Amino acid sequence: MSRKSWMGRLMDQRTLVLMSVPFVIWLFVFRYLPIWGWTIAFQHYRPGTKLWEQEWTGWDNFRLLFREEAFYLVMRNTLAMSLINLALGFATAITLAVLLNELRSVLFKRVVQTISYLPHFISWVVASSIIVTALSTDGSGIVNLILLKLGLINEPILWLAEGKYFWGILGVSEVWKNVGWNTIIYLAAITAIDPAQYEAAEIDGANRLQRILYVTLPGLKPIIVLLMIMNIGNILESGFEPQYLLGNGLTADYSDNLDIFVLKYGIAMGNFSFATAAGVFKTVISIALLFGANHMAKRFGQDRLF
Repeated sequence: MSRKSWMGRLMDQRTLVLMSVPFVIWLFVFRYLPIWGWTIAFQHYRPGTKLWEQEWTGWDNFRLLFREEAFYLVMRNTLAMSLINLALGFATAITLAVLLNELRSVLFKRVVQTISYLPHFISWVVASSIIVTALSTDGSGIVNLILLKLGLINEPILWLAEGKYFWGILGVSEVWKNVGWNTIIYLAAITAIDPAQYEAAEIDGANRLQRILYVTLPGLKPIIVLLMIMNIGNILESGFEPQYLLGNGLTADYSDNLDIFVLKYGIAMGNFSFATAAGVFKTVISIALLFGANHMAKRFGQDRLF
């Protein structure tokens, strides 16, 4: 009966099943099949030689990875940039979504949404050029011009030549580029909140701020927890394009992350086994963090990913 019931549900949803087949094939070919390449991390890989004919080295590449001083530096940078992006991303997206929801003018709301969405569709190549121009020290650098006019600085600051500014610049750049896009899911979650809750709160004398605190934010809590779990699983994915495009030799101690480390010390030097070992390490830690965050959500009685 159970098998028939399952087959019956499958037949009832055959259209959705057929629509999902191309995605499942893509997922298998591009996400699961390449896992076979992880064996390179345990070999002394030489291009042109068959994979099963490579020299096996065991855990040597991982030992070399953990003995490399630069690895710990890029891990610090990766975690710092990820945590900054995570904190700023959640705070700004939730705040903007709540503020947009409170707007009474539909036209103004649409204008703000459109303006905030647009940077997301700009490639990082173009976005980085805009950021570099805005932070330049010549007449086109609007940031230095504003700070000079306000009397906050006495001379232009070389923003992209000093590493101590890089994390802040990256965090603000990520917010500018993605805050509008990140609000979409929160706005959708807000629309699912029962309007009767707002009416009841208003009847009880709650002002607008109190309705936000006691109705809107609790209604957003499940989606916030789920997104937090997913983002914690990607904590080692601090990005590649903005760091690569905005970073330089003067800021390398702050801009280089794990992906750039793999590019510089692995692929660029032809040490593919070392690069694969670093990639395997990142994937394993990400999976562990994902399961750990999901378990903690379960322990605290919150909605979880699985």
